[in-house]
Amino acid sequence: MIRPILIHPDPRLRKACEPIASISTEMGKLAEDMLETMYDAPGVGLAAPQIGITKRLIVLDCEKAPHAPRPLVMFNPEITWSSEDLSIYEEGCLSIPDQYAEVERPAEVRARWIGLDGKVQEEQFSGLWATCVQHEIDHLNGKLFIDFLGPLKRQMITRKMEKLKRERARQG
Repeated sequence: MIRPILIHPDPRLRKACEPIASISTEMGKLAEDMLETMYDAPGVGLAAPQIGITKRLIVLDCEKAPHAPRPLVMFNPEITWSSEDLSIYEEGCLSIPDQYAEVERPAEVRARWIGLDGKVQEEQFSGLWATCVQHEIDHLNGKLFIDFLGPLKRQMITRKMEKLKRERARQG
């Protein structure tokens, strides 16, 4: 089921999320809905708070055709190591539609999470995957990519989102 994605500014996007106590059927269904929502948007990552659920769950898939999709579901993800090398990617966000900015982050990270099978997994990511994992985990801590920008640019984007929300409310 495709879920509606919250648009910034929304207070739910700024809340720190609760850890997930157990990987239940309900959590599996939520992860499935999130992947469907992410692919439909289309995007490469989605965090539970973006659909109004303050739980530590992210989904991502940074593979592009001709490569096969590689959907990842991460419950309670955490970064366990970050490289000193940095990289700059132009980031966007499904909660901040049509706005992009260059953000500097560690070029490589190691993450640990619980998979759909309830087992702890760990993997090292680089490139777009590393950026995406960091971006989505930021969501779980109430942080958005625009928080890395200067106050003027952040304010400008926030005003655009407020206007977009008013327009959508009038159409809705």
